[in-house]
Amino acid sequence: MIYLITAIVFTSVMLLSLAGFYQLLFRKSILAQRLENLFPEEKNEIKKPAEFGAWAHKLSRIGEVVKLPAREQSKHTKMIVAAGYRKESIYLYFGSKVLLACALPSIYFFFYAVPKQIYFNSQAILMLTACAISGYLLPSYWIHTRKKNRQVQIFHTLPDILDLLTVCVEAGLSMDAALIRVTETPQFINDPLAREIKTATMETRAGKPRIESLKDMAERTMVDDVKSLVSMLSQTERFGTSLSQALRSFADSLRTKRRQIAEEAAAKTTIKIIFPLVLFILPALLVVILGPAIVQIVKIFK
Repeated sequence: MIYLITAIVFTSVMLLSLAGFYQLLFRKSILAQRLENLFPEEKNEIKKPAEFGAWAHKLSRIGEVVKLPAREQSKHTKMIVAAGYRKESIYLYFGSKVLLACALPSIYFFFYAVPKQIYFNSQAILMLTACAISGYLLPSYWIHTRKKNRQVQIFHTLPDILDLLTVCVEAGLSMDAALIRVTETPQFINDPLAREIKTATMETRAGKPRIESLKDMAERTMVDDVKSLVSMLSQTERFGTSLSQALRSFADSLRTKRRQIAEEAAAKTTIKIIFPLVLFILPALLVVILGPAIVQIVKIFK
């Protein structure tokens, strides 16, 4: 037993030492990390392996078989676009639902039910149904999570983009030139809102009215603050008010809202910490404090 404990301790110390040496030798300096954050490399999402393209095409063919009412399909399409994908990915989305709904029950049946020889009893039927439902809902959960994270990222980036727009407008640039300048800033190359702005500017160059392009951008993001920004820009252009002052006021209101959300999350932390405190920390403290006393009491009554 003593040798086993010694081996475990030695292995743990060695692994911790290796982890520490790895951090010291291979970690990047703070300056390099800041430079990477300041000048990020633009991700090329167009180049994909040919095998992935073939599989995506097959899944899309499967998804085309799924027929939904126009209203329901439009709802799923908006959710996919808000998650950062193209609207043509709706068929790939439905194809992945069908594939997972068939694959997960098959995996359970052939790798668990058949070796255990439980084919069509109540447990097997229940598990097959649960696997099918889980497989069908997994893509929806993935899209919903990605959409939510993307909207949070857009919300946190919007005040900084508005500050840059304000500086560009005050420097004498037009609104179109200021929007283009935002998309060319290295800090916002991989930002989802900057990509949406770039799409809107390309639509404007193609001949679409700027306000219409911005409204379509707001519909794609499904973020209320972006919709409010587009409405404010439309009102400013219609009534001829100061654009820079309107942008600055809107950015200040967004910062106030972001600070209030952070304060609300901090206030909720004290409530959330009660459960791990009661379940994990207090029992350990009780064992440490009352353990010796209980041992002494047991010895006395013996």
